[in-house]
Amino acid sequence: MDLTFTPAQEAFRAEVRAWLDAHVPRTPLPSMDTAEGFRRHCEWERTLHDGGWAMVSWPVEYGGRGCNLIEWLIFEEEYWAAEAPGRVNQNGIFLLGPTLMEFGTPEQKARYLPKMARGEEVWAQGWSEPNAGSDMAAIRTSARLDGDHYVLNGQKTWCSRAAFADWIFCLVRTDPTSERHKGLSFILMPLDTPGVRVRPIPQLDGETGFAEVFFDDARVPRANRLGEEHQGWKIAMATAGFERGLMLRSPARFQATARRLRRLWEARGAGADPALRDLVVRAWMDAEAYSLATYATASRLLAGGAIGAEASLGKIFWSEMDVRMHETALALLGSDAGLLPAAAPPEAAGWLDGFLFSLAGPIYAGTNEIQRNVIAERVLGLPRD
Repeated sequence: MDLTFTPAQEAFRAEVRAWLDAHVPRTPLPSMDTAEGFRRHCEWERTLHDGGWAMVSWPVEYGGRGCNLIEWLIFEEEYWAAEAPGRVNQNGIFLLGPTLMEFGTPEQKARYLPKMARGEEVWAQGWSEPNAGSDMAAIRTSARLDGDHYVLNGQKTWCSRAAFADWIFCLVRTDPTSERHKGLSFILMPLDTPGVRVRPIPQLDGETGFAEVFFDDARVPRANRLGEEHQGWKIAMATAGFERGLMLRSPARFQATARRLRRLWEARGAGADPALRDLVVRAWMDAEAYSLATYATASRLLAGGAIGAEASLGKIFWSEMDVRMHETALALLGSDAGLLPAAAPPEAAGWLDGFLFSLAGPIYAGTNEIQRNVIAERVLGLPRD
């Protein structure tokens, strides 16, 4: 891996930086987990699209810029350094979008990807169920074929963005006699479909980043199935690879957190436990190490390689690193760390909100306990028993 950037890549970085400097809102947007914040973030997605920055690594015909993975990582570095708004449609652009490009028909790609890139249709993820969380093979939500439609019955929970989203992508059981990972299909469904009910789930901060979704004889066209019938597990595993691999959590996100942590140490470190300085340094080193590892993965992919089970290693690393960085920040904040974000001083509120969110990292995208099992069996080749 060559650790130097080419003149063309440096010119691309300068172009990204200049556009963001001219367009990033000077005042942070309201939380995307509120109705107003969701609307404002959708407006920002359209601004990104109009500037050609909605999803730089996508083909131009689908609303992208045709950039390679190295350029995408450069874009992410500048995006997070500019403190630009979060991506409200991340389930779509980072997870479903790449899955559609790999498994979708030409008609599906043309129908869904451009609107996804423009932020016109925001997507929720509908995998987990009350008795099927990290163990997705235990999914029971059914989809019975009736003519040219599937009829869905069941329940999904912890559906991110579903409180305000337009569409949901689901893994459902299309073969009622099947068990475990067999007989599942991947379905795309509008959330305003008759027979679909959305019940928001308040988070620790009271906002609604998740929802339960209930299906009661909800009908969806067969054309909304992604891939072959009963082959949904294969498709979902590809999506999970994107989720645990490069796309969902770029290293720039954690490099930005490490920079903020350094500034917090400079502001509050005087008189603090000297051991906290070592934790700040470790946070910086970990964020840089994760960045280098991601560049190595991107280089391997550009050379024709693939992301395999080792994606679980990255998922464990970034999720636990995120918790450690925020725990270090809380230690530096002292008594302010005991407040709710709404009552905390401005410099502390963001850290408190980030800490609450970081606690979910070892759970979503497959719990870290499950990821360690994956690593043991598929990377290290250890026996199941």
